[in-house]
Amino acid sequence: QVQLVESGGGLVQAGDSLRVSCAASGRFFSTYYMGWFRQAPGKTREFVAAINRSGDSTTYAESVKGRFTISRDNARNTVYLQMSSLKPEDTAVYYCAADPSSIAVPQYWGKGTLVTVSS
Repeated sequence: QVQLVESGGGLVQAGDSLRVSCAASGRFFSTYYMGWFRQAPGKTREFVAAINRSGDSTTYAESVKGRFTISRDNARNTVYLQMSSLKPEDTAVYYCAADPSSIAVPQYWGKGTLVTVSS
C-alpha cells in the first residue's frame, strides 16, 4: 500500500515557475514508477510526466516538454515536478501517481494539488 500526498500548488502568473512535490508513505518507494497527471476544469485527466524507478529515465507530454522536469529522491520518498514558463492553460489539479509495473495505468493516486496560472 502506498499513500501519496501532493503539496506546493498555488496561484502564479504566466511565465513564473513553481515546484510541486509528492511525498509517498509505505515501503519500497524506489520500486515504484512515479508520474504526474493533471485535470483542468471541464476536461479529462491527462498524463504530464513519468519517471522510472532509479530516476534515470523520464517521459513527458508534448505540451510540457522543455518546460517541466520530473525528478525523484528515493532517500526522501519524494517525487517532484518543476514547472517553468507556466501558461494559463497549465491551470489544473495536479495528481501524483505510482505503480509497481507501469505508470500507464497507475494503481495509486494522490488527492491532488491545485495550480492556477493567471494571465
